[in-house]
This record gives sequence, structure tokens and C-alpha cells, in this order.
Amino acid sequence: MVHVVSPDEGEVIQVGPIRLRIIEDGSHTDHRLALVEATLPPGGAGPPQHVHHQHDETFHVVSGTVRFTCGDAQVDAGPGTTVTAPIGVPHTFANPGDVPAVLVGTLTPDLYVNYFRELRGLAWGPTGPDPKAVGEVMARYATEVVPPR
Repeated sequence: MVHVVSPDEGEVIQVGPIRLRIIEDGSHTDHRLALVEATLPPGGAGPPQHVHHQHDETFHVVSGTVRFTCGDAQVDAGPGTTVTAPIGVPHTFANPGDVPAVLVGTLTPDLYVNYFRELRGLAWGPTGPDPKAVGEVMARYATEVVPPR
């Protein structure tokens, strides 16, 4: 049987100003795939630049502009653009625009979906959560923060 999730369903997680909606947590795909929708506020920063060691991520921009950073390279991606971050490739994203940006991302396999669930438990200050705490949570999911150059 297929599993259907309507636009008003899914597990919603608020991480500071970022809204995440887990559409598929891997429980219907034998944990091969998770699907997450993220809404980034205007001018909103994403996670610190990081590398995944056990899963790939693909991001599809639905609306707004999302700035993807990979090492020193940046690309501003508009609606309809898809960006893939394979295992081992440093990356992050942010919303440089003045309107909310929405993107849908895949996690293959679904390992990282629980990272999002853990993030909601972190304290969020004026500049975001404590970077050390974020790094500790990432490490539990085979991910490490890339130190700034």
C-alpha cells in the first residue's frame, strides 16, 4: 500500500526560526529515504558548514532563493533548482532574500532525520543555538562541522 501525506500533515519541528516538516521519516521506505520540507525565514542562516559520512542530501528549491555554500564556492538557487550534496562534500545553506524560502530535501538513507528531532531540544539564543551543541548532535549522526578557514 502507498503512504500518502497531505500538505497539512507530517511531523512539524520548529528549530528557532526554521520550520521543518518531516514528510517521510524512512519508516515507509525501509529507511532508504527520508523527505523533509524546510522553510527558511528571510535573511535566515542554516546550519554550520558540515560533511556527512553516511548519507547523501538533495535539496530542491520550491520558492524564494537559497544560497548554497560548498567550501568557498556559493550558488544562489531559485525555484526549480536542485542541489545534491554527496557523502563527504562540505555544504550549508541560507536564505539571503527578503522573503521566506522553501526547499524540500531528501536524506538517503534516512539516518539524519533524527538529527532534526534532536535540534528542537537545543536552546536558541539571539545568534542561534550553541555551535558546540549543534556539532555534538551532528556527530551522533555521522556528520562533522567543517572548521572555518
